[in-house]
Amino acid sequence: MPMPKLPIEGSCRCGEVRLKISAAPMITMACHCKGCQRMSASAFSCSAAIPSNGFEVTAGEPVIGGAHGDDTHHYHCPRCKSWLFTRPAGMDWFVNIRPTMLDDATWFAPFVETYTSAKLPWAQTGATHGFPAFPPLDAYEGLMKEYARF
Repeated sequence: MPMPKLPIEGSCRCGEVRLKISAAPMITMACHCKGCQRMSASAFSCSAAIPSNGFEVTAGEPVIGGAHGDDTHHYHCPRCKSWLFTRPAGMDWFVNIRPTMLDDATWFAPFVETYTSAKLPWAQTGATHGFPAFPPLDAYEGLMKEYARF
């Protein structure tokens, strides 16, 4: 399904934190790792990598939750605890948003699935590419170019 006209807004479950994206995703993903399974209470988490300059929090103050390490920061609503987006440390050029937080997520489909090594046997995403862990860093450029043509 084609992406709706940008910008697209969204919010956490309770509406306290509002988001807006004004740039198309560079790539979309589903992650099957145990951490994502536990944080999403599902078989996998969904994300869309948005260029940082195309993402903004328009209301509320998200807080760090989930992983509290130095490598990744998961942002949540302080009130309803919805997992809104992730900022990997040292990669300030993009934000991984949870597309289901957007008011219209009907366009979303994962292009890549990661951590298929932890995938639950019944889980199906329809992703074009799958990797037992994260793709090698040198694969992302090609994957993003392919996604842009998708």
